[in-house]
Amino acid sequence: MNLETKSEISPAGNASVETRHLSLALQGGGAHGAFTWGVLDRLLEDERLVFDGISATSAGAMNATVMVYGYQQGGRAGARAALGNFWRRIAHAQAQTPFQATWWDRFTGNHALDNSPAFLWLDFVTRVLSPYQLNPTDWNPLRDVLTASVDFEAMRRAKLPIKLFLCATNVRSGKVKVFNESELSADAVMASGCLPFLFKAVEIDGEAYWDGGYMGNPAIFPLIYRCGSPDIMVVHVNPIMREEVPVTAGEIMNRINEISFNSSLMREMRAISFVTRLIDDGEVEMDRLKRLHIHAISAEERMRDFSVLSKFNADWDFLLDLKEVGRAHADAWLKQNFDQIGRRSTIDINQAYL
Repeated sequence: MNLETKSEISPAGNASVETRHLSLALQGGGAHGAFTWGVLDRLLEDERLVFDGISATSAGAMNATVMVYGYQQGGRAGARAALGNFWRRIAHAQAQTPFQATWWDRFTGNHALDNSPAFLWLDFVTRVLSPYQLNPTDWNPLRDVLTASVDFEAMRRAKLPIKLFLCATNVRSGKVKVFNESELSADAVMASGCLPFLFKAVEIDGEAYWDGGYMGNPAIFPLIYRCGSPDIMVVHVNPIMREEVPVTAGEIMNRINEISFNSSLMREMRAISFVTRLIDDGEVEMDRLKRLHIHAISAEERMRDFSVLSKFNADWDFLLDLKEVGRAHADAWLKQNFDQIGRRSTIDINQAYL
């Protein structure tokens, strides 16, 4: 009986259930991370799934950290409750700021903040002033939300129920930095989501870090080398494909953002595809390399409708809408693909990423 498929006692009772092991790769994307919240909420409901590890970046790193903390404190129900409380705090924190959608945007369903006077001012001023000039105290309300949601001391004192890898970008070297459970801290999570135009680089042990999306969104290699399961579920937030060529300044900036934040993931997927082909062609022995099964949950048809500026909109109704989209797509994926976990990939890597 292998690691990926076996019978275990259900956490909720005495019934024996067939379980499948799975690792998660969570992208960043600001408020769009509420989509990932919905995906996780649905996956946590399914007691047949056992989570081996999570590699995550930016908003994905916050989702992952809150989920693992909640799981550590109260199992699946604790993880779901912790995620819900975290996102509610996010919405409450933004409601206290001037960065709000206008009444017309709410009426028309425009979730971007491109008509918010305060946000337009911020967008302009960050093009001429660095955060060291504009935000010298390095005020970031997300830190308060995070520390209110997670007891990092408690997480470090006990063994984590799910391996956790948080990705950041080393400012000086330009290399990806992966923080593991022994390095877990609020600073590590904030480093993973540090937008360099808004916040000072996060300093940890003499090194400066920016958002992990630039070099690992998220990094897949920790799940390959540090986790037992060959099955990796990528939860996409940033659309890979767009049919239309961007023509406005906003559209161009949005597409640059999407391409940049998908590039590192696509590079790793090319490597995985190459190794898989070597294994399938008998060029290398299976005991030398791990054959991976790649899965993905995304909602590109919906996410393409949202501009980069909507990633800064943490309106509660918008977050709940994204959550429900995530839940629906995860539910559809489970119904269609659960039996393939541990057996094969459910996406064509070459078609999806190459």
